Amino acid sequence: MKVCHVTSVHPAFDDRIFFKECLSLRDQYDVYLIASNIETQEKEGVHVVGVEMPENRISRVLRLNRIYRAMVEVDADLYHFHDPELMHLGKRIQKRGKKVVFDSHEDVPMQILQKVWIPMILRNPLSKTYAWIEKRLLMQYNALISVTPTIVERLRNYNENTYQVTNYPIYEEKGDHRQWGRSICFAGGISPRYLQEVVLKSIEETDIEYRLAGAFEEGYRETVEAQRGWKNVTYYGKIPYNQVYDFIQKSTVGIAILDYIPNVGYKRGSLGVIKFFEYLSAGIPVVATDFDVWREVIDKHQCGIYVNPHDTKAIREAIEFLLTHPTEAKEMGDRGHEAIKKEYNWSTQSTILHGIYEKLLR
Repeated sequence: MKVCHVTSVHPAFDDRIFFKECLSLRDQYDVYLIASNIETQEKEGVHVVGVEMPENRISRVLRLNRIYRAMVEVDADLYHFHDPELMHLGKRIQKRGKKVVFDSHEDVPMQILQKVWIPMILRNPLSKTYAWIEKRLLMQYNALISVTPTIVERLRNYNENTYQVTNYPIYEEKGDHRQWGRSICFAGGISPRYLQEVVLKSIEETDIEYRLAGAFEEGYRETVEAQRGWKNVTYYGKIPYNQVYDFIQKSTVGIAILDYIPNVGYKRGSLGVIKFFEYLSAGIPVVATDFDVWREVIDKHQCGIYVNPHDTKAIREAIEFLLTHPTEAKEMGDRGHEAIKKEYNWSTQSTILHGIYEKLLR
């Protein structure tokens, strides 16, 4: 059987799409991946098909027929889509007798409400319009997938064949190289939703080192560097994914302070935010937003401290407690690592993904 993942927006070697989903399927299926602006190649047993596409959003959408032609040429039995702009291609390829799956990484109607490049007056009507189109297209798909309960529940109203395949980390035994000092870390995309100003304010009167790695969202770096707490920062820039684990282990605390935004279900939160689980996987405790879904994990495994993401005093006290109580911090880190090993790892989710494919292709 031949299966094909399709993306026009994500990088070809995206963590979820390539390293988790495609690689976990290659032993059972002939796996193809169609992606934009990448050289056609064979990588780790996956056939990567590159399609030249414009970088500009509008120009790209107008040329999506290039993606469709590549899909027809691959001639797979099942197509797995990863971007909202590709939803309509599922219906087209279904007419050729193919099975189609849509993988909703984000809560797009809620995400539209946060888009700063969309005028405020247009966000609500655009969000509702998108939801209307999404419903009418996705109700015809063979299966839908998402990463967290809030999105799964919404999509299940459209299509009963909706499943949760969470973006948990790939678990590997990499050894214990943790360093217990007075440093905290953040690894990932650096954007306003991660409230870096609040984190910096919470440590500005301390000697805590804030080890920061990732690419800044356009225009945000100036805001962050203007904070008094920037003097505490050691900035590493964007680091390769395979170096993130070692980067995290050189700190005592992982910071997962995310705002109550629509895209993560406000106070409910999302299991799709991988950095929370990456800190636990690396064996360090986390200071995290008090989202319902994260509180449940922390309460169950006693692997960190949750706080209101706007409360600088609570954030500072949580960090200081972990830095000044190394025995408790290490025990929390050990419990978090064990939780990843047993429960919150990609192998548990790849089993679900295989089950979906087997059901559709039986």
